[in-house]
Amino acid sequence: MSNLIETEIIECEERLRLAMLHSDVKELDELLAPELRFTSHLGELITKQDDLELHQSGLIKIEAVTPSEQYIKITGNVAIVFVRLRIVGTYAGAKADGDFRFTRIWTLSSNNTWHVVAGHSTLIA
Repeated sequence: MSNLIETEIIECEERLRLAMLHSDVKELDELLAPELRFTSHLGELITKQDDLELHQSGLIKIEAVTPSEQYIKITGNVAIVFVRLRIVGTYAGAKADGDFRFTRIWTLSSNNTWHVVAGHSTLIA
């Protein structure tokens, strides 16, 4: 069972990566839980609406998202993803490239779809 869940989470992570890359607000809306809270590498607490608005407004533009060093921990209907991402892009017109470590918590909803409920990112020096 955990192999099946891990495969589903890998697929969700790829959907999320592509949605971030293309600022696909519809896909992001499906993948992010309404109650999402995300702590950015700057210490800001971001909601789902904040995230969607960043993409919708064009304030954030991502040119590349390259994952590596992915580890997935599954506990019941919760999956915790630890992943390193190389992100190339701009924020408010300024270059915002960097290597980051992300932790994302995915939960299985009552309609059997996975959603990110919490996350955290850290800039790797």
